[in-house]
Amino acid sequence: MKISYDSDYELLYIRMGKARKVISKPVSEDITIDMDGRGKLAGIEILSASKHLDLRNLLPVETKKKAAAGAR
Repeated sequence: MKISYDSDYELLYIRMGKARKVISKPVSEDITIDMDGRGKLAGIEILSASKHLDLRNLLPVETKKKAAAGAR
């Protein structure tokens, strides 16, 4: 399982395994599940993730801020 988060888009994706092709099924306005060809869960996409989850307690992650333009 791999969890990735894109703070620019407030998108959290939980990948359950590797699937060549997935079928996406919306669960709600912000949540979509991906199923593999056998009907097994391949991933979960959560838009507006902080609205649905407490991201601080999800995983111990390190967040790096982007350097300001021209900064060294």
